[in-house]
Amino acid sequence: MATEIHPTAVVSPRAELGENITVGPFCVIEDKVSIADETWIDAFAQIKDYTTIGRRNHIHSYACVGGTPQDLKYKGEVSSLEIGDDNRIREYASLHRGSGEGGGVTRVGSNCLIMAYAHLAHDCLLGDWVILANAANLAGHVRIDNGAALGGLCAVHQFVHIGSHAYIGGMTGVAQDVPPYMLIAGERGWLQGVNSIGLRRQGYNREQLNNLKKAYKLLWRSGLNREEAIQRIQSEIGTSPEIDQLVAFVQNSERGIIRSK
Repeated sequence: MATEIHPTAVVSPRAELGENITVGPFCVIEDKVSIADETWIDAFAQIKDYTTIGRRNHIHSYACVGGTPQDLKYKGEVSSLEIGDDNRIREYASLHRGSGEGGGVTRVGSNCLIMAYAHLAHDCLLGDWVILANAANLAGHVRIDNGAALGGLCAVHQFVHIGSHAYIGGMTGVAQDVPPYMLIAGERGWLQGVNSIGLRRQGYNREQLNNLKKAYKLLWRSGLNREEAIQRIQSEIGTSPEIDQLVAFVQNSERGIIRSK
C-alpha cells in the first residue's frame, strides 16, 4: 500500500518518510526526522527532531520519541535518537535523544518491546530483543545488551550496564552492573541466580545452564575472591561463549557488580 497520512496529522515537509508508512490522526512529525518503510505510527504520537527510525516499527498512541534530554547540563546541542527495525513502542513511552557530554546519541536496536509508560533517558544504548515492561525507567547512559528483560516499575541508575539475557524483576532498583544470564529481584536489587527459565525459552541446553550455575556459585557463593573464582571457573568449567562472556563482564565492570544476598 502507499504511504497514508491522516489529514489531521502535522508532518513537516522536511521529514523523510519511506514507502508504505501509516501516520494516524493528530500525530506530529518534526523537521529532522527520517522514517523507513512500513512503519506504523498511531494517533497522537510525536516524533521529534533528530530522530531516525528503521523499518517496520510500530509506535503506539501518545508515545513521545526523540525528546530533548532531561539533563540540566544539556544546552541545546545537536544530538540524536536512532531506532532499528521491527520494534514496538507502546502507549506513553518516552525516548530521549543523547546529550553532548554522553556521546550524543541514544540508540535502540531491533526487535525490542518498549511497553507503556517506559522511559529511555539520554545516551542509553539498547541492543536487540530487549524488553522494557510497563513503566520501567532507565536513567541516562544505561547500556542494555541483547535479550535482556526488565520488569514493570523497575528503576535503573545512570551508567549501569545490564548484560545479555539478564532478567530484572518488577519494582526492582538497580544501582550496579547486572551480569549476563543472571536474575535480579528485590526492592534494592539482589543477584538471585541464573535466569534459567528465560534461557531455556531462548534455547539454551542443560549443559549450558549447569555450567552457568556452577560459575554463579563460584563467583558469588563460594567465598572466593574474584580472581580465585575466575581461575576455578577456567580450570573446572573451561571455555564457552556464555562462560567467556560472563567472565569478561565481571572483569570489565566499571560500576561494580550487583551483590548476591
